[in-house]
Amino acid sequence: MLVIRLQRTGRENLPTYRLVVAEKARPVKGKYLEIVGHYLPARDPAVLEKKDDRIKHWVAQGAIPSDTVARILKRSGLDGMEKFIQPYAKRKSKEAAARATAPAAAANNVPASTETAAGTLKAETQPQPIDATAAMEPEKKGETNTEDATAA
Repeated sequence: MLVIRLQRTGRENLPTYRLVVAEKARPVKGKYLEIVGHYLPARDPAVLEKKDDRIKHWVAQGAIPSDTVARILKRSGLDGMEKFIQPYAKRKSKEAAARATAPAAAANNVPASTETAAGTLKAETQPQPIDATAAMEPEKKGETNTEDATAA
């Protein structure tokens, strides 16, 4: 499978990237089929030099742009990159999650304090912690704990 991805070049703290078409299984800094552009994010307005016709050719041949490359190309004005962009999973803040479960708990006549953020488990159903000292005691009166005997 072919992929259009960024290949980092440049020195430390000054990143520059090549837009390359390569096999997905190849290492990122490994062999590539073609360079289709350059991306220089460290410049004040970030510079993107790309070959639109070659990118369209490789996409027509089945190459899939990486998520980052698709976002950069879409921002630069290349059409058809929306289908390659993967949406981010936005997480709700803890406060928003608590506000969302409070009305649902009130509607079900369940106190909000017994529901978790996910709203699936209640506090009464959670397992209770085991007392470690009770587990160490011998079961019969005649038996002695070997750890106690060695400590004395």
